[in-house]
Amino acid sequence: MTIRIKGNSIRYRLTRPEIKIFEEEGYLEEHAEFGKTAFTYALQKSLDEKNLFAEFSENKILLKIPHNMADEWIKTERVGFSHQLTVGDGKILSLLIEKDFKCLDKVTEDQTDHYENPLSMKG
Repeated sequence: MTIRIKGNSIRYRLTRPEIKIFEEEGYLEEHAEFGKTAFTYALQKSLDEKNLFAEFSENKILLKIPHNMADEWIKTERVGFSHQLTVGDGKILSLLIEKDFKCLDKVTEDQTDHYENPLSMKG
């Protein structure tokens, strides 16, 4: 699972195997270790939320996705979901969850578990 944070924008990208685990367990998390401290980012299916929702506490970002949205995302060709979350004082946190496509550029990382990029199939 890849996370990208830029300003008030958070994007999660998942590969095929990660989506399979998420489908089966309803939860997925990753850690970045900083010595004795870890930063955690996680994705969780939720029965309580009506749209994407995020919270941050104890060095962990938890992105919640409603069950019905998660099921549609997992079982169809839908690339992802986005939501603009009002976080107070007129500020917005942009949330995005999507399937991780293979890059069109030459990259050295292994991308065999990524989804085929739709742009690579255009002729």
